[in-house]
Amino acid sequence: MGIKSYEEMDTMAIDVMREIGSIGTGSAATALSSLVGEQVRMTVPKIEIKDFNDAITLMGGPEDVVAAVLVKMSGDMKGTMLFLLRMEFVNAVLSRILHKKIDDYTQLYEMEISVLSEVGNIMISSYVNALSTLAGMDIQLSVPAIAVNMLGGIMSVPMAEMGYETDSLMLINGQLILNDEHHDSTLLMLPDIESLNKLMNRLVDNYE
Repeated sequence: MGIKSYEEMDTMAIDVMREIGSIGTGSAATALSSLVGEQVRMTVPKIEIKDFNDAITLMGGPEDVVAAVLVKMSGDMKGTMLFLLRMEFVNAVLSRILHKKIDDYTQLYEMEISVLSEVGNIMISSYVNALSTLAGMDIQLSVPAIAVNMLGGIMSVPMAEMGYETDSLMLINGQLILNDEHHDSTLLMLPDIESLNKLMNRLVDNYE
């Protein structure tokens, strides 16, 4: 019958997602290293299933202003992926690529937005490529879109699309390490339930 919500994912399913995350983050670190011109490492990701309010609390707070890169998935997997860009990490990237920092998100102009969109695209596409390769699935990604808003507003976008199926979120949390600087990394993977079942059928033995 498969699962009907993210909350029904068992330990084996979570372990599979963590393994995909480990492969994806390795690829992302390599690509980010080339982009920023110095060593980038990433910790083994932690997969967490949280309801909407708990997820926002874990990520900061509903009124925290953040930037986020959002991509739609289509093909064999449908849904949304979202990468959060916190100010500290934004400045770590901009200082290395554009040799500048910003005081608030209103100072993001065309060049800065282009750089951050590329960073988000690297993070998301690295994870999706790992998933696609392991599961043998053809997954297309939309052009990345970047938004700046309070965290509650940012998160309302995928929840508006997924709310009819689940009120929970799948968070892939870890740390990006640029030289010795540690930055929180939060990637949200939100496939629809049909796609999630299709993925589990391909990757988990004896999955029903």
